[in-house]
Amino acid sequence: PSTAANNLIYTTALQADGKIIIGGFFTSYNGTSRNRIARLNADGSLDTTFNPGIGANNYVYTTALQADGKIIIGGLFSSYDGTSRNNIARLNADGSLDATFNPGTGANGSVGTTALQSDGKIIIGGNFTSYNGTSRNRIARLNADGSLDPNFNPGTGANDWVYTTSVQADGKIIIGGWFTSFNGTSRNHLARLNADGSLDATFNPGTGANDWVLTTALQADGKIIIAVSYTHLTLPTNREV
Repeated sequence: PSTAANNLIYTTALQADGKIIIGGFFTSYNGTSRNRIARLNADGSLDTTFNPGIGANNYVYTTALQADGKIIIGGLFSSYDGTSRNNIARLNADGSLDATFNPGTGANGSVGTTALQSDGKIIIGGNFTSYNGTSRNRIARLNADGSLDPNFNPGTGANDWVYTTSVQADGKIIIGGWFTSFNGTSRNHLARLNADGSLDATFNPGTGANDWVLTTALQADGKIIIAVSYTHLTLPTNREV
């Protein structure tokens, strides 16, 4: 793709048609202005039919593709194409802002991870402590219209960054990051939540990881892959690292 992006790419998402959404801190792709979000053709060239206007005004850390082709983005931005959006937004398939997704005042800190549930609700994690004025420490669930889902209640939540989220088929949610507790219970950088946001005590990582859990992925057999910056990890034998 010639000169490609002129700065960091933090996130990629592959569409069913082979096109690729990229987000990060770049301001151009192959010499064409694209502020922190772009779509590429399968050969790596810029897809000019995806037009974000002036795009995001700061970092895009995470992207998630909906079944209808719309795109959830999260990061450390305060506007998209000139419209106020604090760290979370939804785009139409052509790159324009989806005004039907209204997060209100949004997240008051970085959104570093997004995960879609089968019912269209959206799990977000990061370093925020509130969403649209309601206390939510680093983890929240949104309705499909961008409003906060009050039925997902994490209590006091995570005590530090949630960097990665994965939704299991049963609705439970794996989270990883820099936290050492969740809702007052010790959990070193790795935990599982019930579908209502409470801690799943049946998932016991022991002393867990002694450093940041960067990403998680789910296998078809229910086992969990994690990537960690670590020197030692203690997990039960029914979990893969």
